[in-house]
Amino acid sequence: MAKPVVAVVGRPNVGKSTLFNKLIGKRLSIVDDTPGVTRDRIYGDGEWLGKKFMLVDTGGIEPESHDVILSGMRAQAQLAIDTASVIIFVTDVKSGVTATDAEIAAMLQKSGKPVVLCVNKCDGIGGPPADIYEFYNLGIGDPIAVSSVHGHGTGD
Repeated sequence: MAKPVVAVVGRPNVGKSTLFNKLIGKRLSIVDDTPGVTRDRIYGDGEWLGKKFMLVDTGGIEPESHDVILSGMRAQAQLAIDTASVIIFVTDVKSGVTATDAEIAAMLQKSGKPVVLCVNKCDGIGGPPADIYEFYNLGIGDPIAVSSVHGHGTGD
């Protein structure tokens, strides 16, 4: 039986590749502060609570861009969404909800797939920051506070 596919998507520089690496337990995807480093889909094997799955890292989605490279990255992300059983939508608590986040959320709602709303960069100690609650406005479920760098909220 084929493993379920879990796609990691979001706008550029929200920490998708860092989360991908944390979830698969090794550094397979390149991590950099420069937008556009991840351009193609990157695959890795994951396991959570005894369930094995294929995790797919994607480049940042820029819904309205006509740039050839950004359009290609968007197409790669759409392929990952189309083949996924579940989608992890990564956002950034430090920049809050952006117009691009709202456009991606609408795109994911149209997919009809289950979406896990991951609010990344919640690096502080203690409970989730108050800023996390604005992510309910995306209309795709309960936001989960995560620190991809430190592993908080990732099941570690």
